[in-house]
Amino acid sequence: MTTPARPANRHHKRPRGEGQWALGYREPLNKNEENKKNDDGLNVRQRIIDIYAKRGFDSIDPADLRGRFRWYGLYTQRRPGIDGGKTAILEPEELDDRYFMLRVRIDGGQLTVEQLRVIADISTTYARGTADITDRQNIQLHWVEIESVPEIWERLEAVGLHTTEACGDTPRVIIGCPLAGIAADEVIDATPQLREIRDRYIGDPAFSNLPRKYKTAISGCTAHCTVHEINDVAFVGVELADGTKGFDLWVGGGLSTNPMLAKRLNVFVRPEQVAEVWAGVTSIFRDYGYRRLRHRARLKFLVNDWGTEKFRDVLEKEYLGYPLPDGPAPAPPRNGRRDHVGVFPQRDGNFYVGFAPRVGRMSGELLHAVADIAERHGSDRVRTTTEQKMVILDVAPDRVDSLVAELEAHDLQVKPSTFRRQTMACTGIEYCKLAIVETKKLASELIDELERRLPDFDVPLSINVNGCPNSCARIQVADIGLKGQLVMDDNGEQVEGFQIHLGGSIGVSSGFGRKVRGLKTTAAELPDYIERVVRNYDAQRKDGETFAEWVQRAEEADLK
Repeated sequence: MTTPARPANRHHKRPRGEGQWALGYREPLNKNEENKKNDDGLNVRQRIIDIYAKRGFDSIDPADLRGRFRWYGLYTQRRPGIDGGKTAILEPEELDDRYFMLRVRIDGGQLTVEQLRVIADISTTYARGTADITDRQNIQLHWVEIESVPEIWERLEAVGLHTTEACGDTPRVIIGCPLAGIAADEVIDATPQLREIRDRYIGDPAFSNLPRKYKTAISGCTAHCTVHEINDVAFVGVELADGTKGFDLWVGGGLSTNPMLAKRLNVFVRPEQVAEVWAGVTSIFRDYGYRRLRHRARLKFLVNDWGTEKFRDVLEKEYLGYPLPDGPAPAPPRNGRRDHVGVFPQRDGNFYVGFAPRVGRMSGELLHAVADIAERHGSDRVRTTTEQKMVILDVAPDRVDSLVAELEAHDLQVKPSTFRRQTMACTGIEYCKLAIVETKKLASELIDELERRLPDFDVPLSINVNGCPNSCARIQVADIGLKGQLVMDDNGEQVEGFQIHLGGSIGVSSGFGRKVRGLKTTAAELPDYIERVVRNYDAQRKDGETFAEWVQRAEEADLK
């Protein structure tokens, strides 16, 4: 006896909608989308000023507290004393402290001495002296109370700074080369384009409800210091054969738990077109981006599914209304490190001085010291970098030595070891509700230990320490990427530790780090592990061979 065929279930066979507005899916498909539809995140500012700052923490609507506050750079920080094993178990209200992290947006990393002093004052007055430079050129403060936020905003805005869209499903800070306009070898100064996008579109309701976070880089730097390969949208300086300068457009980069490298659209963008092309790419993300599942809502998933040919076609036909010409790829990044640490000449005869705090950790007092040192040496311009470092511009030749001496007296090193120069760390469990392990203190101690054990090692080597799988510290593209997790020690006890990624890189041969099966370490054993693998590399490397190149050919035993 044959079983009769069931009638076709047309609803079952229809492709599941991804929540793309342009395809008619306007109803929210998850809680985050519902919250954004109920009220634009930009509207929370007035409630903070009028209600929450006056009535206190307990008056805050949960949808604002854990959602819309991010549109103004505010996250509740982690309640002290909660270990990493509980990060994924506890409810948000159990992890929340009554204090906030506040992210000051610094597009292009560009600060005047006056602006730096204001941030330093806010740190000292309202944030228990905390200040961390991020790898996206922002400065993050901690221990901020909601009652203080309106006055903090007033102080920032009085000097041209703000926190608008520093977090949230928005166009976050635009990263740029700290040497824009002064580097002798830059392809093009991207400052006008960066500022035009910032002034026209940041805080614009047209782009205040994107599917997820959205990261932009614009630069003409020959070192490629803005790591365009891992941004949602990036404009990279290029020059045509006839000497015309403009930008190459990249889209769809991003790391986190499903890393993807950005892809070239093979177009040439003239400087005057950059802002509208940026708006076109951003509009594609807004309209066609996936809104059903948060973990698939980044632009990289759409680019990966569409491919560059379709993406370019939609950009040109639906959003720009004109074709973009084909263009050249950027020149490879200059050799060596993609940062700006050290003393180097500017095009005007002055010098810039880049220096390395410890894994981006500063303080209000140290920021004040930097402002004072810069001013005493005739500079009014200070920059933050994408490597958690800082740069002072416009130093006259006869004042360089004095400035360097004063910085180094504050342990702000201009000629740091490889380990001080290239170790980065995310916020970690000290303040972050997503973190599983401690990062900043561990990374700082790791630097000291490696300098003691390997005093003569001077080859470029990046060590990036992350407290969870989300890769704020870019672990997949580091020489040694450390992903925080709980591991078992020799006594069978669960302790803080790391999964290890080896040989990641961006640039000429971009690729994600190699994961060796079972390669993990406890936090306590981390210095021993890194010393061992670095010594193996140092002994086996060929002339000019990078760590990433060596990892690809190394025996597994030498990587453990």
